[in-house]
Amino acid sequence: MKIKSLLFSLLPLVGSVYSQVAAPYTDPGNGFVFDGVTDPSYSVTYGIVLPQASSTTEFIGEIVAPISAKWVGLALGGAMIGDLLIVAWPNGNQIVASPRYASAYELPAPYAGPTLTTLPSSSVNSTHWKYVFRCQNCTNWDGGSISPTAQSVLAWAHGATAVDTPSDPNSSFTEHDGFGFFGIDFSQAQNANYQNYLQGNPGTPPVTTPPSSPTTTTTTTGPAPTPTPYDYIIVGAGPGGIIAADRLSEAGKKVLLLERGGPSTSQTGGTYYAPWTQDAKLTKFDVPGLFETMFTDSAPFWWCKADINVFAGCLLGGGTSVNGALYWLPADSDFSTANGWPSSWANHGPYTSKLKSRIPSTDHPSPDGKRYLTESADVVTQLLKAQGYSQATINDNPNFKDHVYGYSAFSFQDGMRAGPVATYFQTALKRSNLVYKDYTLVSQVVRNGSTITGVRTNDTSLGVDGIVPLNPKGRVILSAGAFGTSRILFQSGIGPSDMIQMVQSNPTASKNLPPQSQWINLPVGQAVSDNPSINLVFTHPSVDAYDNWADVWADPRTADAQQYLQNRTGVFSGASPKLNFWRAYSGSDNKTRYAQGTVRPGAASINSSLPYNENNIFTITVYLSQGITSRGRLGIDAGLTGKPIDNPWLTDPVDKVVLLQALNDVVSSMKSVANLTMITPDATMTIEEYIDAYSPATMNSNHWVGAAKIGSSSSNAVVDQNVKVFNTDNLFVVDASIIPALPIGNPHGQLMSAAEQAAAKILALAGGP
Repeated sequence: MKIKSLLFSLLPLVGSVYSQVAAPYTDPGNGFVFDGVTDPSYSVTYGIVLPQASSTTEFIGEIVAPISAKWVGLALGGAMIGDLLIVAWPNGNQIVASPRYASAYELPAPYAGPTLTTLPSSSVNSTHWKYVFRCQNCTNWDGGSISPTAQSVLAWAHGATAVDTPSDPNSSFTEHDGFGFFGIDFSQAQNANYQNYLQGNPGTPPVTTPPSSPTTTTTTTGPAPTPTPYDYIIVGAGPGGIIAADRLSEAGKKVLLLERGGPSTSQTGGTYYAPWTQDAKLTKFDVPGLFETMFTDSAPFWWCKADINVFAGCLLGGGTSVNGALYWLPADSDFSTANGWPSSWANHGPYTSKLKSRIPSTDHPSPDGKRYLTESADVVTQLLKAQGYSQATINDNPNFKDHVYGYSAFSFQDGMRAGPVATYFQTALKRSNLVYKDYTLVSQVVRNGSTITGVRTNDTSLGVDGIVPLNPKGRVILSAGAFGTSRILFQSGIGPSDMIQMVQSNPTASKNLPPQSQWINLPVGQAVSDNPSINLVFTHPSVDAYDNWADVWADPRTADAQQYLQNRTGVFSGASPKLNFWRAYSGSDNKTRYAQGTVRPGAASINSSLPYNENNIFTITVYLSQGITSRGRLGIDAGLTGKPIDNPWLTDPVDKVVLLQALNDVVSSMKSVANLTMITPDATMTIEEYIDAYSPATMNSNHWVGAAKIGSSSSNAVVDQNVKVFNTDNLFVVDASIIPALPIGNPHGQLMSAAEQAAAKILALAGGP
C-alpha cells in the first residue's frame, strides 16, 4: 500500500466540532428515512438508519456528495484513530468503498470484519454521487462500539483529491481538506421499515419533522443571518463558564453561553441511560455510583477525544459532569501570594461563602445519612492512626491539612450529581437575558488589534462565517479549560510564537489568523502543573471491592440498584472515593509540599506476583499537590490537537524525593493492620523502582492548571489580577487555566470559588457594558 505524507488519519479530526445534530429526513430518490445532517462546508449529506431493536450489529448508511468530492469518510466513533471508518468514492458509474481502521498516525488500513453491501439506489451522475449501503458487523470494532439506544458523535472527512487507484477498495489517498462532527441519538434513528429498505422498498414512511430540541443547529440557505450582539460571550459551559454566566446575567448583562458538547444530566436533556436507570430517566451523569464507567464505556462521547489527547470533558458542566466530584473548600494558602496569586485575591472568604451557599459539601452523600461501602476506609483509618493522623470533617476546617484524614466530601445533592449544572446553570437559564447554545465550537476570538469584536464559531446560523459579535464595550470570557482555552488563544494569534506558527501552518486555521504584526506574545500553555499520582493496591479480607465496579452499568447488584431507584440512597448515591488524607512535607529546598491520599474499593490495574482475592482489593492513590515545583508545557500539534508538549510530572527531583517519602510513609505502619497485604507493587519491587517504572500516562491526574495563569506581568503570566488577558482590551479567562499553582486538594472547589471572585472583578472593572 502506498503511503503519502499528511494522510487522512495523520491528524485526529479537529476544528469543526459538532455544531449539528442529526435530524430525520427522507431521501426523495428512494423514500428511505434517515437520521443525518448536511454539512454546510461541502454540502455532503450523511445519513444512518437502524433496525428497531435494543441491540444490532448493522445499519444502513447514506452519503450524498457533489461530484467535486473525490472521496468521503465517515468515522463511527467521532475520531479517525481507534474508530471504524467507512471510506467511499466514485469510480465511473459505480461507488467503491471499504471499511478502514487506524491505530496510529498513518493511512487507515482495510479492516476485516465489517461487510459493506451497496444498495440499489446508489448512483453517480454529472453533479452528484450517492452511496447507500448496508453495513453488517459494524457496531463493534477493536476498542469501540455504537449502541442503538445511545447518543454518540460521528465524524466526517472530505477529500478534494482523487484516490490513487479508484477501482481498488484498498487504494491509498491523501489528506482530507475538510472535516467536521455531528451528534446523533441512535434511538431516534431506528425505523420499523428497515427490512423493507434492504429490499429497496420504502414501506410506509413516518412523518418527519425537525427536532424541536434547543440543541439543534440549522444552517441558513437563504439570505445571510443577522447576528445578535451580546454584552458578554462566554466560551465553555464548564464550572467557570457556568458560574460567570449566572453572575453576569444576574447583573442584567446580555450573555451568550456557548458549549461545544451537548447535555449531561437528565435535567439538561441528557438521555444516556444505563439499562437499569432508563425507566427512571437517570443518565450516567446523574448517578454518582456510575463514575467509574466514565473511563470504561465503549462509546465515551463526553470526552474531547477527537482533538485533545488527555481526558477533558466535552459536555455541559465540563469536568464537573464527569469527575469523581471530590469537593474541597479552598484553604487560605491556596489563594496566597506564596502560591502565585496576586495579593488582591487573598480574601477569598466572601466568594467561597457564596459557593458554599449554592453548592454545600457532604461527606455522607446518601440522603438517609448512612455511609456505604466503607470497608476500605476503615482499614486505612487503622493505618493512619498508627502514624499519628487525626480524623476530621475536612471541609469544617479547610486550613487543617497535615496529618489529617476524613471521609471523602462531594458536591452531590439528594443522592445525585449536582455541582454548577444543578445550581448556577438552572438559575441562569431562567433569565431572558441569557442565551445558551450547545454543540457550538469556538475556534478563535475575532479581534482588531487589542480589541475583541466577537467570536468565530462553527455555527453559521449565528452569523456570517459563524461570527457572533459583541455589543459596544462588550467582552469575551474564555472558559474552555486548560487545553481548549489555550487553543482558542493560539488560533487568535495570542501565545508563544511557535504555537501561533503551528496555526499558521494549518491550511484551514491559517485563513483566519490575524496578521503577524498583531500577534500577542504571552506564555500561554507554559509552566503548567498537574498532580503526579501513584496508585498502591492492597488486599484485606474485610474489603468489598464491589466487583471492581465492572458491572454497575449493565448488571448492578440488584438490591443496591433497587434501593437507589426507590429513594436515591445507598451505594449508588456516592462515587468510588471513600476516604482522603493529607500530610505536609518539607523538601530539601525548604519548600512545603502536601501529599494527598484517596482511598477507594477496587483497582484500575494490578501487577503482582502474589496470589490475591480480587473481591478484596482496594487502592490508595497518593498525589503531590500544593508546593510542587515541577512544571510542563501544553500546546497543539499540526492538526491543532491539544496535548502536553512537556510532561509536568516530577521534573524537579525534589518533588520525586518527597513523593517517594510520602508513599513509604503510607505503608510504614502496615504491620499494625492484621491481614493487610500490598500487591502492587509487591515484594519483588521497591517503591522507588515502582515510581521509576510508572508510566507518565497513568501519572496524569487531569488537574491541569496554569495554562493562562494569573500574575502581574505579561513576561510570566497571561491574565492580570482582573483575569483580563494582557495586551487586550476586553478578553478574559475564567477556568482552571488561570490558577497559577495547584491547591492542597483537588482543584474543583478552588476553581469555583475563583470563578465567583473573577465574575465580581470583571463586573467591577471599568469600561465594560
